[in-house]
Amino acid sequence: MIPIYKPFLEGNEKKYINECIDSTWISSQGRFLNDFETAIKNYVGCNYASSCSNGTTALDLAFKAIDLKKGDEVITTSFTYVASTNSILINNGTPVFIDIEMKSWNIDTISIENKITNKTKAILISNNYGYLPDITKLIDLCNKYGLYLIEDAAESFGASFGNIKSGRLGFISTFSFFGNKTITTGEGGMVLTDNKEIHEKIEKLKNQGNNNSIRYYHDILGYNYRMTNIQAAIGLAQVEQVDLILKKKRYIYEFYYKHLKDVVIFQEPINENVKPSYWIIAVLFKSEEQKDNVTKAFLQNDIEFRPLFNPVDEFDFYKKNDSLIRTRSLFKNGICLPSFPALKNNELLKICNTIIKNI
Repeated sequence: MIPIYKPFLEGNEKKYINECIDSTWISSQGRFLNDFETAIKNYVGCNYASSCSNGTTALDLAFKAIDLKKGDEVITTSFTYVASTNSILINNGTPVFIDIEMKSWNIDTISIENKITNKTKAILISNNYGYLPDITKLIDLCNKYGLYLIEDAAESFGASFGNIKSGRLGFISTFSFFGNKTITTGEGGMVLTDNKEIHEKIEKLKNQGNNNSIRYYHDILGYNYRMTNIQAAIGLAQVEQVDLILKKKRYIYEFYYKHLKDVVIFQEPINENVKPSYWIIAVLFKSEEQKDNVTKAFLQNDIEFRPLFNPVDEFDFYKKNDSLIRTRSLFKNGICLPSFPALKNNELLKICNTIIKNI
């Protein structure tokens, strides 16, 4: 079986984990937590980074930090992993869905302004499959209307817009370090910002609302959203290899593009400022019939794939938005291909040939 993804664990992961075990610091204290946060902060170029238990809690902390409440609206996209928009609902906000544009498969920034009301508090972007939307346009809109830009950068670690890395594009940005992400801690997340007050609030919220001066005195409602030292140890080893991982991912994209550019449609950067991370290579077929033929052939040839994101507004706990025509078209005709860094050329060729023979 060629899996859709598996982590690249070729560095100091075992060494650092063993150090945790030998020191007995295996929970939410230990030197690797600070070292990992510092490594991420330095890589991204932001002022503050706060580790947490996963990407979903990172998003929850982001919306709690800006005091999202009932009646507040957040403009976002329905073409995303459900955790992104669930974080709005969990905080009693209302997601306002915008259709995607068909180049980068990200939020259509041209359509946003017409949806801004006096209830709009933030714009949430999800950088689908490692590609970025038009950040300049988004920042202009946020500045014009006094909105927060929240960046869900779970899929775009290593991507950049101009000379700014993903993870620093929002007023608050979040990472996921799940096992299928560019770098992983197994489970884990990070909240990043340049704002000291926001960072201090996030640190307090994730740690049971502990008072900074009095031990075991909790002066706000808080949560246990902490990362463990073992997770951070894995993460530090991963950051040490990130340039190699990103190089391998770009090679995989270029291999697929070279062999398949005439038979399928690829994502493209929205403009020349975007450097994608190529987290997962996703492709569109010209028809649903083509997609079905290929996926059946994949199953017969032990090649794992996954569908594109099911439009979030189609789930029972959301209100369906029939205007999201491009979102539904994308979901209907696309799949994600195996994209893990250790893919071999013979595996890549098998995947490409299976597609070409069954189009």
